[in-house]
Amino acid sequence: MNSELQALKSNHTWTLTELPPTKTAIGCRWVYKIKHKADGTIERYKVRLVAKGYT
Repeated sequence: MNSELQALKSNHTWTLTELPPTKTAIGCRWVYKIKHKADGTIERYKVRLVAKGYT
């Protein structure tokens, strides 16, 4: 998770801006996934940050 956050920061993925008074910012959450090899052992752990864009 720390390496993913570092990558987002180094790529300048987002910028801070002021919102209009009638708007609210959308949230985000971390999604975790375990990649498995063909024999069922763990290959690696994956993580990504996604926006909560519910309507």
